[in-house]
Parts: sequence; C-alpha cells; structure tokens
Amino acid sequence: MFKLGKLAPRQDPRTFRLAQYMIAGLPAPPPETNWIRGGQISRWPMMANDRIGDCVIAACAHMLQEWSILANPPGVVPTDQQVITAYSAITGYDPQDPSTDQGTNMLDALNYWRNTGIAGHRIAGFVTTGLGNRREIMQAIALFGNAAIGLALPKTAQDQTVWDVPRSGPVGDGAPGSWGGHGVPLVDYSPDGLICITWGSEKLMTWDFWAAYTDENYAVLSRDWIERSGEAPSAFNLGQLQADLARL
Repeated sequence: MFKLGKLAPRQDPRTFRLAQYMIAGLPAPPPETNWIRGGQISRWPMMANDRIGDCVIAACAHMLQEWSILANPPGVVPTDQQVITAYSAITGYDPQDPSTDQGTNMLDALNYWRNTGIAGHRIAGFVTTGLGNRREIMQAIALFGNAAIGLALPKTAQDQTVWDVPRSGPVGDGAPGSWGGHGVPLVDYSPDGLICITWGSEKLMTWDFWAAYTDENYAVLSRDWIERSGEAPSAFNLGQLQADLARL
C-alpha cells in the first residue's frame, strides 16, 4: 500500500531562488546525469511511507542517503524510526493516534532539516527553482546531486510504469492532485525524463509529467555532499547563500 502526504505548497517571500546565486557564464547543464543510474546505490528503504504519510521526510532521508553514499561511502541510511521521529517533530504525528497522520508541508520540513536536522544531519540551506524551468532543475541535480520536488499526483499515475501525462491530457483522472500530494527527490535526468525515488524504488517520469504535475521545486545544499567530498559545486555562490540565510 502506498501513502501520500505532501500538503499544498506554502509560499514564503523569504525563500531564495537558485537563479540569485548562479554566476554569469555558468556552462549549460549536461544533457544527462549519472549519479545513481549506474547502480551505485542498491537499496532504497521504504522509510515507513507504506504505513504513514511521511513522504516528504522520506524524500529528505533518501537525499541524505544518496549524498553520503556517493561522497563518503559507505554513507548514512536513515532508519524508519529516525524518519518517523522527524515527521512527529514537524507535524505532531503520534504513532499511537492514526488521526494525527496528516502529512507535511515541504517548507516546514526543509526549515526543520536546516535548523534541527534529520537523522542527525542538517542541511546548509535550500533555494527554489522556477516551476517548469527545465534548465534550473537540471542545474540543481547536476550541481547538488538531487533536488526535492512536490507533485500534485493524478489518479492515472497509480498504474503507470513510467509516470507520464495521459493521452487525454491533465483532466479527469489525469488532473493534477486528483490522487493527492507527494514529495520525492529527483536523483538523475536524461532526455527521456527524470528519475525519482518513491516508495523504496527508482521511478522514471517524463519531462511532460514533471512540467504538468510539479507544484514546487527545491535545490538543497548539503554539507554531506560538499564538505565530505572536499569540493564545492562549480560556479555556485555558497558564501552569499549562507550569509543570506544567517539573516533570516
């Protein structure tokens, strides 16, 4: 059984945009990435998302798993309990009271991850990418190893091997949000589409699906990705972002 759990996007004018920190002359993103498609990570735990609507926190945990395994193997794989602990702290979820399983706002989760940490790891910051801006989401994945997105899933996605817009278009059972909200990390892309991690598996979505059903995109900056590898992302103004975040 699959559980959803991403709440509707919340706008915060203080959230910075990726474009603010891209240095002039930055090369175009590569046509594809290969962070995980070569089988570098053999197992993606469910992170309790088959039982509760903690998909947003599970997405964060899978991002941490990817960063740490690739940058500093064998890396860190958060446990179900660590994910549930964060979900409870952010939302008030009580495992003894199923009625408290009400899902997560992505901004609340990202702010908690930055200020408190998930599974003992904090992120340095996060920025939004433009909705439907293919170049920016490609840059985010290429520079930072992945990106966090929110999806307004249609019912038609329930039975699709590859997530795609139905032939009838984004209407009826194909309408955005007709199934519900879901948070996932994007871990690779190619001309064929993007690979996300959902419910413990790698899932391909087409670019059309991403454009039609994504309602929020975030590039997340992690010390697990930068500092442990000994390298900073090329042409990204890390110092300016950190200074801006310190003023919040």
